[in-house]
Amino acid sequence: MKRAFLSVGLAFLCVALSAQQTASDYIVKTKNVKKTTVAETADGEEAQQEEEKARDFISENFKFYSLCDWQEGMKFMVLPEKYDMVVKTFRDEAQNGKEVSSMSLRHKIMIYKGHTEAADGHAHINFLCQDNGRNYYYEVPNGSFDDYCFGKMGVPTLAYLGDVDIAREKLMGKTLFTKTTLFRVDTEYDGEGYQEVTVPLNDEVTVTNIGVGSRSFPVKIIVEDKNGREYFQNVAISKTNCGMRDDEFINGDNAKFLFAGSFELQDALMEVSKDLAQYIGKVVHTKYTTEMLSKGDGKDRVLKVPRLTSFTIENIAPKNNSDYVTLTLKDVEARRIYFKDVTFKNTDNVAGDIDGHREDYFGYLFAMGEGKARNTSQAARAAIRQGRVILNMTEDEVVLAMGEPDQTAESSNGRHDWIYKRSGGNLLVVQFDGNGRVIGGNVDRSKSTSKKRSTTTKRRTTTSKKKK
Repeated sequence: MKRAFLSVGLAFLCVALSAQQTASDYIVKTKNVKKTTVAETADGEEAQQEEEKARDFISENFKFYSLCDWQEGMKFMVLPEKYDMVVKTFRDEAQNGKEVSSMSLRHKIMIYKGHTEAADGHAHINFLCQDNGRNYYYEVPNGSFDDYCFGKMGVPTLAYLGDVDIAREKLMGKTLFTKTTLFRVDTEYDGEGYQEVTVPLNDEVTVTNIGVGSRSFPVKIIVEDKNGREYFQNVAISKTNCGMRDDEFINGDNAKFLFAGSFELQDALMEVSKDLAQYIGKVVHTKYTTEMLSKGDGKDRVLKVPRLTSFTIENIAPKNNSDYVTLTLKDVEARRIYFKDVTFKNTDNVAGDIDGHREDYFGYLFAMGEGKARNTSQAARAAIRQGRVILNMTEDEVVLAMGEPDQTAESSNGRHDWIYKRSGGNLLVVQFDGNGRVIGGNVDRSKSTSKKRSTTTKRRTTTSKKKK
């Protein structure tokens, strides 16, 4: 019996010790970084700004905790930035609320102990420092705790370690694919220095270590490619206490600081067939005006995207076990992220006109390559975006502007007409020459009118000179 109790006791002790992660356990570096002697300064990693909706893997495993929902025992690490050197964050309870230098608490683990209201009416957000056993609190500047927590302000300097622990459990040793080309390599063993490196898109990498990053992007994920090179990204996963608004994650240059902006799980990629996975990273352009979903300022918006808008396909995700998938598209120029549900199957149910299901067919709506890189004049591109036909357009450009014709008519010498049915029973007739260029019909003749005016002006000038 004693032996049984002893075994249980030892097992409990082992579990307790393994759960008690120290601050140093969370500080990780890429390999080959040189150890240097660095004076402790206020040079913390400046907060970056960032975009993009979490994958199912993220939403299922990394819960966002509003300050209002914090639970006692949640762990954070103090990671002060330059601003925190001027405005101190914590007060020492044992020293009658004396302000404490943020640098003296750097890399210390704070355990959340709930909130209280002081005699003077100020709300206190309370912590126990795991490293020195002292009690500290953050004093809410104005109003009650409820007023403050609903503002998503959080507690300055604190990076949420719960995300780091879950990421270690779920991602260590996993195969990922890079979804951006910009990552980082450590340059200081005892400091926060790093340099940016460029890596291939969709490069296969393995997670070798996970630690704490910064307050804004708490999870530092170190990966290694097939050549043995290590690099990392600091990412916000649940966004708990990250101190940034949702709309700040929309900026294209900062999208990489969300997990889905930098990495794709191999398991998630395998859900898409190899035939579709080949499109990831490709550049396409819209052949028609279409509606797409865009996310920003905490809202979902349906926006009209014009013809010849170029996108990089960032991701393809299956949709409810159907023939449809959700494309994640990054605008090549504006860097904004869009989402569009399409099917790659050209079946009878997508054979209708553009107002029906036909627009859902990838091959109908998109063409490969960057739209503006096509051999198309600026005037033609402007007309295509507006759905007009002008003189000297090619047949391809007319299709981009108007779609396929309702009728065609052949004539001599290779000349031919395309006929489009318009509202009110009207017809648009486009006449082509033998080389497939628009030469007439009831099309926009502003270009030819301009030439006629120019000729007329020259004649008037010549006549005026003769009179003189």
